Amino acid sequence: MKVRYLGHAAFTFSHDAHTLIIDPFLSGNPRAPLKPADVAAQYVLVSHAHPDHFGDAIEIARANNATVVSNFEIGTYCQSLGVAAHTMHIGGSHRFPFGTVKLTIAHHASTIPTDSGLLTLGNPCGMLVSMGGRTIYHTGDTGLFYDMKLIGEMNPVDLALVPIGDNYTMGVADAVKAVELIRPRAAVPMHYGTFDLIAASPEEFVSKVEKLGVASKVLEPGAEMEI
Repeated sequence: MKVRYLGHAAFTFSHDAHTLIIDPFLSGNPRAPLKPADVAAQYVLVSHAHPDHFGDAIEIARANNATVVSNFEIGTYCQSLGVAAHTMHIGGSHRFPFGTVKLTIAHHASTIPTDSGLLTLGNPCGMLVSMGGRTIYHTGDTGLFYDMKLIGEMNPVDLALVPIGDNYTMGVADAVKAVELIRPRAAVPMHYGTFDLIAASPEEFVSKVEKLGVASKVLEPGAEMEI
């Protein structure tokens, strides 16, 4: 299974003929190595409705005839725009042709700006994505919560993708504690450095995570790893 970082909290996951993109914030992302038109994917996963995560989901889904996978409210919003969507909710899992997706809690919000103000689209979530015999836990935008330990115990995680940028999500210290609770085989930092407000040191995260006995590395936007 190949994992490619696209900056901020956006990644592609690929195995065999299947490619997923999650939280596709590319337009307006100064660190994104791709434009929406460069993406080829069958599924678009969205953890919550904030523009830096929902991002280019509609454009990518339309261009690829892809299916959006998200919570019920985001999914039905996409359907109202003529895009195919599979709706889910927290605690639920579903088997797709590529593998499975399970939604977890995330402590954050899920709103999108409209002409009449902010529209709330359900609850934010994290996503456990299993494909090619591997499981990735994309925690979404979240603060630290103790149930991460339970999530890791019930769902052995090969790779955890964890925000470290602070202010809107966990900072480095809380993100390291999250890894300690989840106990994945490996962890990669995300959601940092896109804007000055979320500047953080990914090297500090990697150093502290490795002291826990968990493999870790910094992925630069555009870089890829196999798990």
